[in-house]
Amino acid sequence: MSGGAIISYIMDALAVELNNILEGTAAWRLLSGFGKRIYFPRGIIAQSGEAKKAAAKANGTIGMAFSNGKPMLLPGFKRYMPDFEPEETVAYAPTAGNEKLRELWKKLLLQKNPSLNADCTSLPVVAPGITAGISYTAELFLDAGQTILSAEPAWDNYRLIFEERRGGIMRGIQFFDGEGRLNIPEIRGAILEEAKSGAVRIILNFPNNPSGYSPTNAEVAALVDCVNEAASGGADVLVICDDAYFGFFYENDACKESIFSRLAGLHERVLAVKTDGPTKEDYSWGFRLAMVTLGSKGLGREHFDALVTKLMGSIRSSVSCSNTFAQSLFLKLYGDESTNAQKRAFFNILKERYEAVKQFTEAHKNHPRLSPLPFNSGYFMCLRCKGLDAGKLRRRLLEKHGIGTVAFGSEYLRVAFSSIEKELLPEIFAAIYDTALESF
Repeated sequence: MSGGAIISYIMDALAVELNNILEGTAAWRLLSGFGKRIYFPRGIIAQSGEAKKAAAKANGTIGMAFSNGKPMLLPGFKRYMPDFEPEETVAYAPTAGNEKLRELWKKLLLQKNPSLNADCTSLPVVAPGITAGISYTAELFLDAGQTILSAEPAWDNYRLIFEERRGGIMRGIQFFDGEGRLNIPEIRGAILEEAKSGAVRIILNFPNNPSGYSPTNAEVAALVDCVNEAASGGADVLVICDDAYFGFFYENDACKESIFSRLAGLHERVLAVKTDGPTKEDYSWGFRLAMVTLGSKGLGREHFDALVTKLMGSIRSSVSCSNTFAQSLFLKLYGDESTNAQKRAFFNILKERYEAVKQFTEAHKNHPRLSPLPFNSGYFMCLRCKGLDAGKLRRRLLEKHGIGTVAFGSEYLRVAFSSIEKELLPEIFAAIYDTALESF
């Protein structure tokens, strides 16, 4: 055939089955083309799951090596992991994650977010890091050419995920007004303008990276009102809640709950997706473990199960499953009574660093070239540069003083006070503020 063979795509029956469950919901209308096509196959993983329950004599389904009924474990591994069984370390984890860990994380979510309605949320799904969790969500709900709203400035990885990987369009919103508060009118205007297309997609990141800001209770209520207004007007709204730095709230007026708790049960047309996990909350960055939880007033258990199954298909078709050992470690960590006290000690160290930075910036409010964006939480603070290029300032600080910072475009310089000892912070910030006055 001239011009090459023509391949016609027929949607898999399993995808059709899931789509039929979701049809008529906001989640269905928000699904991307990939989101509609994806499913979890009843192949090796599903069949091995059945065999694990029923194959009493021999289980020849999964590609693992066993001896005496347990996964083979090199003695060297056992020497360094004496308190763990092989199935807790080297065995494959279920695609959606360890069931006990998923159930425990939902319990912890409800404890940390008392206003969250458990009936309006799915069981969390384990992903290999928050970046992966956001990326899987984007696969399900963002097509090429579709717009997603975000704060400006925003974490640079969003652009890679939403634009480069998915072909979407990121529209930045100036989140802060001149008074150091969330710019609710600007945010509301962007949401309602996007609602005219029939669908709104927005990512909210609190505590924010790079600014280090979390909204007050009043600001959260105003944001929720914006979303509700769009949904009540007939638009379907997807809100991705990037809660990577959840819990690092240093001021009393910062809202201590995730905005996800207010959105999950808000409106039948609102689908909220919470990405969080132990990565930052439990000081375990390299373990690459995150959770993805879906929430909507318009969905029942069968809808959540269908969406989780699609999410599993996305995971299965990329990394297959998340790290087993990390999941086992966290189950032990959360069962240890000393963990909360240890986490509180680390939190207090970060809070003292935050307070040292706050004290410095308050004492240098009238700097002609640098002004901090609002910050009250998280790992970072961000300086707005006036009359100088943030990239050039970054390079000058590195070359002249050996100080590492991150430039966001030409206007913003981010400083991670989380990684700098408290005693050094006044000296570091003095060098930043003094260098900004130089000609270079």
